[in-house]
Amino acid sequence: MANWKLIGGIAGGLIVVGAIGNAVDGGDGSSSSSANSAAPTPSYAAAKAATPTPAVADDKPAEVKAETKSVPDFVGMGLQSAQDAAQAAGFYGLKSHDSLGRARHQILDRDWKVCSQNVKANSSASTDKVLDFGAVKLEETCPAHDEAAPSAAGGTMPSFTGKSVAAARAALDSGTSFTVQDASGQDRFILVESNWKVCSQEPAAGTKVNGQPVTLGAVKFEESCQ
Repeated sequence: MANWKLIGGIAGGLIVVGAIGNAVDGGDGSSSSSANSAAPTPSYAAAKAATPTPAVADDKPAEVKAETKSVPDFVGMGLQSAQDAAQAAGFYGLKSHDSLGRARHQILDRDWKVCSQNVKANSSASTDKVLDFGAVKLEETCPAHDEAAPSAAGGTMPSFTGKSVAAARAALDSGTSFTVQDASGQDRFILVESNWKVCSQEPAAGTKVNGQPVTLGAVKFEESCQ
């Protein structure tokens, strides 16, 4: 005799399984992976074509033509103010140097004042002319004339006495070996060479330069050589 309870249970289970499968397939017999698959990624060429190309102007800004203008008088002005005034007058090629010949860099222009200018005031010059300002620090006195930096032109050792250690080093080839000693006997380190002046040198001034090492004795500029 057939077990109708068992048969009924099996049939009910098959109906439930069928219903679940139909729900997973989306109810229309299609595969779930097909229904839920992501849209195809656009190709690189298509993406590139869809990216707008920035517009490029056909005309470039015209170059400023040099003019002849009167050069202002900058002497006595703060270095920053002099540079601002030069640009306002149309001169944009600007540089500066240490009027005391100590090879210091004008890092903070507002701490320096103009002592000289390479183009005479009120004379005419092309606006592409580079203006060079000789300067000293605000608390210093301008020299009567810019002090020339030492030079080894001609192949002879220049005199470094009274010059800054930085200027002495700059006068010779960058490969020259230097030894700098504190001439006061305090055995201090010479850190900022532009703040130290030379009291003694070896080899002596006038010696032929042939790459030999150089030894300098120096003290700070506000001190006297022993």
